[in-house]
Amino acid sequence: MYSDDSNDASPSSGGTNFMTLYISYKELMKHYVGLDGASSPQDKLFACPADVSNPNWFFEHYTPPSRLIEKSIHEVSRYDYSSYAFNGGDNTSKTFTYGSNTVTITRPGLGNVRLVSVRHPSRTLLVVEFPALAPYSWHDPSSHGVAYENDTLYNDAKNVASYVDGHVSYIKIYVNGSARRPAFYYNPPANYDYQWSPD
Repeated sequence: MYSDDSNDASPSSGGTNFMTLYISYKELMKHYVGLDGASSPQDKLFACPADVSNPNWFFEHYTPPSRLIEKSIHEVSRYDYSSYAFNGGDNTSKTFTYGSNTVTITRPGLGNVRLVSVRHPSRTLLVVEFPALAPYSWHDPSSHGVAYENDTLYNDAKNVASYVDGHVSYIKIYVNGSARRPAFYYNPPANYDYQWSPD
């Protein structure tokens, strides 16, 4: 509905930092479901019932060891009281410096993309449960697969995702352990049922 009212534009904030790319869609969407005013933990439509535990680095400055804590993302203002994230990568290369290392990263996604230009709408993610970005799983924590990053990022973690064509599926999310980056930084191998990029 938002895209129909917005010249087929995706719900992008036009921002460049992580939070605005993946979280700010809610502010553009909520009036379509009858929510007005400031976001709050009472916005239950944006709360997944399985959102009950998350890695500590989602809420505090990351200091190893990483561990799961009993806290819901949808109760935290930093995540705009939502358990979900928009596939908001802006397809723009950015250079970051971490200590003595400099890396260039391009986050694939639908940020500032007209939905009609998405080449594979039945494979391209639109909105995902927040753990899919990492990935880890709220639904099946006993079958994460191969663990990376101190046991909090998991290859083949299962998450619910919606696609540009409108269907919803429960899928495995790929994480490239050698890249040492979360799942949303790259498309998975061809045998996975999704992609982040619009082409």
